[in-house]
Amino acid sequence: MTQTYRSIALVGAGGKMGMRISENLQRSDFNVYYCENAPEGQQRVRDAGRNLSTIDDVIADCDLLILAVPDIVLGKVSEALVPRMKAGATLLTLDPAAAYANLLHQRDDVRYAVAHPCHPSVFLERYTQEEHADAFGGVAATQSVAAAFESGSDGERAALEAVIRVMYAPVDDVHWITVTQLAYLEPTLVETVTCMLGTFMKEALDETVARTGVPQKAAEAMLFGHIQIALAVAFRSTNPFSDACMIAIDYGRENILRDDWKKIFDQAELDKVIARMLKIDRVRRDEVAPETSS
Repeated sequence: MTQTYRSIALVGAGGKMGMRISENLQRSDFNVYYCENAPEGQQRVRDAGRNLSTIDDVIADCDLLILAVPDIVLGKVSEALVPRMKAGATLLTLDPAAAYANLLHQRDDVRYAVAHPCHPSVFLERYTQEEHADAFGGVAATQSVAAAFESGSDGERAALEAVIRVMYAPVDDVHWITVTQLAYLEPTLVETVTCMLGTFMKEALDETVARTGVPQKAAEAMLFGHIQIALAVAFRSTNPFSDACMIAIDYGRENILRDDWKKIFDQAELDKVIARMLKIDRVRRDEVAPETSS
C-alpha cells in the first residue's frame, strides 16, 4: 500500500470545513483537486483563487479522498464514490459519527480514516492578535487533532499524519485512537457535555439579567471571569475552591445534574445520540455496511 499521498481529492471544497482546510492545503506541496457540486460553493472556491475539478475526472488517480461534507450525507456520498476509488487509496472523513455507525460504503482494498480537530485549548498561551482571534483553529492558534486509522499500516498512518498536520495547521499533537474512542470524545464529551454546558451557561446568564435586573455587562464580567477561574481550579488545581464555594457546587449538582448522568458513556446511549445526529433509526456498528453495485 502507498506510503505517500501524491494526489488528493477534496470533496466539499466550497463548504465551511472544506474552505478552512483548503486554505492550508493550497499553501502546501500536495497535489490537491478541489471538488464542489453546489454553485455557491463553487463560487467560493473560485473567489479563493483555487481551480475547480470534477470528482469523476480525478477520483481514479487519487491516493487520498477527503470528504468534507455533512455527516448526514456521508453514507450516500461514500456509496457513490468509494466504488470508483483506486485500490490502496484512503478515504478520510472529518467526523467519526458515520464511520462509527457503519454507514460508509466498504471495500476491502480501501483504507478508512477519521481526523477531527480538537480546536485551540482554553489554556493555550497566545502571543499575537491572530492567535487570539483564531478560536476555531487552523489559522494561527495551535491545536491538536484526534484521529483514527485502524486499517492503516504504520507507514500509511505516518503519511496521513503529514496531510492532517497541514489541513489543521498549526498542529502540535496528533492523537491516534479508535473510531469508537473518537465517537466518545465527539459527540459525548465535547458536544453532549461541553457544548451543552456552554449553551446552558448562556441561558443562565440571560435568566440572571431577566430575573434580577443586574446589568448585562456586569453579569457578563462576573461570568466570563469565573469561567476562566473555574476551569483553572478544576483542571489545573491553581487554587482550591473555598469551602463555601464547594457547598454551592454541591447544591448545584443536587438541583441541576441528574443522578444517572454518567449513563451517557454507555455504548447504547452513544448509539442513540449518533443515530439522532445522523437522522437514522439506529447505528449499524454490529453489521456489515451495505454495498451497492458499482
